Amino acid sequence: MRFINKLRERIKGKTFLLLTIAGVVNAFGVTLFLAPVRLYDSGISGTSLLLSQLTPEWMSLSFFLVVLNVPLFLYGTKRQGVVFTVYAVYCVLIYAIAAWVFNNLLPFDLSESSPFGGTDLVLCGIFGGLISGLGSGLAIRFGGAMDGIEVMAVIFAKKLGITIGTFTMIYNAILYITCGFVTGNWALPLYSILAYVANLKTIDYVVEGIDRSKAVLIVTSKQNEVCETLSDVFEQGMTILDAKGYYMNTTKKAVYIVLNRFQINRMKDIVHTIDPTAYITISDVADVFKANQQIK
Repeated sequence: MRFINKLRERIKGKTFLLLTIAGVVNAFGVTLFLAPVRLYDSGISGTSLLLSQLTPEWMSLSFFLVVLNVPLFLYGTKRQGVVFTVYAVYCVLIYAIAAWVFNNLLPFDLSESSPFGGTDLVLCGIFGGLISGLGSGLAIRFGGAMDGIEVMAVIFAKKLGITIGTFTMIYNAILYITCGFVTGNWALPLYSILAYVANLKTIDYVVEGIDRSKAVLIVTSKQNEVCETLSDVFEQGMTILDAKGYYMNTTKKAVYIVLNRFQINRMKDIVHTIDPTAYITISDVADVFKANQQIK
């Protein structure tokens, strides 16, 4: 009961409204621009598009979005946190419902009435990527996610000795190659790469650095408790620096840690729960060098 009460305190109703908008926007970009001309989104969304084309009609895009994404988010709950999982699952459900509405309840056939009439794959790819990227970016910005493959990247990339961006890129490369072999049409996967780039750049703009780590500096008087909790939750090393307040002339400690974008919101909650007066600054990190390995 205590856990449920704490969860209610951390989950905000306003966020669900914003995530609803994000899910609808993402579905709009995919179903009106990409799916009608058989272009493929990235990640699980792209996988769902491909599977929906190869299976019976009742196994639609919406069906595969839920079946493939939700288990991945639930699997990542321990690393990403319950709040993130709730938001992410909600995003996927809204995306799936909106996609079903666009495909089944609109008074016209999307395959015939898609913007540009399906004749300009470049424009369909660019605008589909931009719009779906806007939806995905908004989801991440407000604490959720639209695609479970990035959660898997957060969990497994470090174990495989690669970066999150590299993990995602490898998955998408395999996806597009598979699309080429399965459909026998290599032009569509290549145009899909154009949509993927547009999507990636849009997310990059919305959340200020999709593949960049975040450097966090935490000034606190409870550095031991903060470091112990962050280390347990994120399994991440950190550095403690000496600090001294200018106005109060008090001695404090500054904790420096590098995290990925999915971990930032949870980090802030953890730190302010331990020390409500903690001062936190967050900045983008282009490159991280660790054990003679460059991480981007």
